[in-house]
Amino acid sequence: MILIYANTSTLRLQYICQFIFKEQLGVTYSLTVDADGFEKHDGPKINYSNKSFLEPYPGFKIQNTSLLFEDKIIQHTIECFDTKHYKAFFKTTGSDFAFDIFAASFYLISRYEEYLPHELDVYGRYAHENALAFKQGFLNKPLVNIWLTDFAACLQQKFPSLKIKLPSFNYLPTYDIDIAWSYKSKGLLRNIGGFIKAPSASRIKVLLGLNTDPFDSYMFLNALHDEYGLKPVYFFLAATWGSLYDKNISPYSNGMWQLIKQHAKKYTIGVHPSWKSNENVAIIKKEKKILETAGNVMIHKSRQHYIKLTLPITYQNLLDAGINEDYSMGYGSINGFRASVASSYLWYDLSAEKITNLRIQPFCFMDANCYYEQKQDSRQAFDELLYYFNCCKQYGGQMITIFHNNFLGTDKQFAGWKEMYQQFIAQAQQ
Repeated sequence: MILIYANTSTLRLQYICQFIFKEQLGVTYSLTVDADGFEKHDGPKINYSNKSFLEPYPGFKIQNTSLLFEDKIIQHTIECFDTKHYKAFFKTTGSDFAFDIFAASFYLISRYEEYLPHELDVYGRYAHENALAFKQGFLNKPLVNIWLTDFAACLQQKFPSLKIKLPSFNYLPTYDIDIAWSYKSKGLLRNIGGFIKAPSASRIKVLLGLNTDPFDSYMFLNALHDEYGLKPVYFFLAATWGSLYDKNISPYSNGMWQLIKQHAKKYTIGVHPSWKSNENVAIIKKEKKILETAGNVMIHKSRQHYIKLTLPITYQNLLDAGINEDYSMGYGSINGFRASVASSYLWYDLSAEKITNLRIQPFCFMDANCYYEQKQDSRQAFDELLYYFNCCKQYGGQMITIFHNNFLGTDKQFAGWKEMYQQFIAQAQQ
């Protein structure tokens, strides 16, 4: 066990200690405000204060900044600096660690900066250009995991008897099913309209059952998962009416209903809340109920369509809808680590100053970001995939990828992506 001293014990401090010590370092810990008891303790201990303790048991010293002892959201001056092989901020002096790792980790994983005034992108989302990680060039690194790896080594050096167990690497493939098929199950009117706009022999052959739908990659994925023992998560868009960004096939169509049912039998499925659901939590509940009925399962996982994530309202709505695990923590405009971490964590609601039971599962790679935003071809995307894979593996993180069924089918627009993904899975599972 490790004893941690602070002048006062706040909810923010309790939260980040649980994340760092219990979830990441696998260490039992206790927070104390008893200075005398802390000074006499001769086991592993951390002094997280501006108070000095004398020999023979001074402990590991981290000079605290003010962030974890505040109960308001205010603008902090963040000055990054280089230490060892990484960037950091909240620099300290007279400490055994170069910066306040507790406060800095809290700042990043709570997404503190997203509660402050900021610019929106063209979709009304938090623009990644606002982020400290983007401005300082560490968006492509799981910085919190890197910090904790070094922190663990420093603690181990100070307290050789302390047993630390860092997390092991895990890869989780996930899929967003926005438009299940290009032609199938769209109904007569949509297919007639589509044919008039773009006459296609392929459409006719698919509808006649002569060809496989170009967006149909489900058998390919089933075989891939079986071969490598993967347990993916599928997120289904179940909007009941169309909009500019919700162009899914009706969940009430027989084809879509059966697709959901089949996947729910074999895999974990989640709701992909529609763009329109951002306006009304009742819509999320309705879409969730549709999937539960079709799949005969309870739905507790979600990922926002178009990564339409606005803090704190999106997460508050998800909790209200009965969701306790969300996979939206990433950008819909660039790949990287939005919360600078490759590990799951509980969401801390800064607006209400409380620890919630919503577990956040960050992703770092999405095919649509590569293709539409970063203008990459499949070869370049493969290189980026391997980079993130190796990065997460090096620091014991969890790598979550997002692929869409249409990228992995036979549509000529995405030629090479199916083969690229197959190559990545084969190489990643070696």
